[in-house]
Amino acid sequence: MKDDNLDINRLKTYSIRERRSLVDCKDFASLPEPGASVDEFVASLPGILAGKDFKELTSRLRGIAAAGSPIVFAMGAHVIKCGLSPVVIDLMKRGIVTAIALNGACAIHDYEIALIGRTSEDVTEALPEGRFGMARETAVALAQAASTAREKGAGLGRSLGELIIAQDLPQRGYSLFAAAAELGVPATVHVAIGTDVVHMHPEADGADIGAASLEDFRIACGVVAGLSKGAWINIGSAVLLPEVFLKAVSVARNLGADLDGLVTANLDMFDLYRPRTNVVNRPSAKGYQVIGRHEIMLPLLRMALISPTT
Repeated sequence: MKDDNLDINRLKTYSIRERRSLVDCKDFASLPEPGASVDEFVASLPGILAGKDFKELTSRLRGIAAAGSPIVFAMGAHVIKCGLSPVVIDLMKRGIVTAIALNGACAIHDYEIALIGRTSEDVTEALPEGRFGMARETAVALAQAASTAREKGAGLGRSLGELIIAQDLPQRGYSLFAAAAELGVPATVHVAIGTDVVHMHPEADGADIGAASLEDFRIACGVVAGLSKGAWINIGSAVLLPEVFLKAVSVARNLGADLDGLVTANLDMFDLYRPRTNVVNRPSAKGYQVIGRHEIMLPLLRMALISPTT
């Protein structure tokens, strides 16, 4: 139907050269030659969206590491289950990652890898038979680590690392906790009671677990209090560690810590509320979010951080 009151000929136009455009060809990807360095590859990424953020983030982290300032990796268990423990251990050995914060599932998978070189049972297969989570050795070891931590007034992460070392487990070279204990790197475990398979076992002691994990929270608060001009990187934790970080930031600021210059980032496979809000947006002046598969993004991040600049 024709609208007699609408005269298209009266539209006001302007030159495209007057308009602000959000995409500019100067930000397009470049084409590195075969055999180019990792640094050249990263530089070739488009300066748009995640490409821009990844380049900025790696540049900022390089500067932080060069200045000797702290970088913390806060990780969910998927990082271990994707086979990325060697990547994190290498960054700890190089002094780039100066502390790690993990959830209870990380402790389970890390111990199982150190013990038998395998982890991550088939839940669909085991659940109907009531076998899911019933592995004896894992439950006993985690209970022992929690008990020892409580006795010593220590954190669960350090206690587990020392247990793996003391038991001289066959695959301890893949253990984040053993490496952290050997290097003197703070490794904290933040447990939500009832979320981990070891809590189903009679060996689990709520008082031991609670005391050990609370001590780790207080250690994490101290780590966060020292993050002026440092960085906190959330990798694969959707809820627990973003919440821990938010509370640790509040404690640190309440006690007068200077967190101006703190850089934060979320590296995950999905854009989720808590990592974006509690890690990227709220606590720091500058936060980054890069969405992608851990098994690709984390090795790429490592190479970008350790490669010589061109």
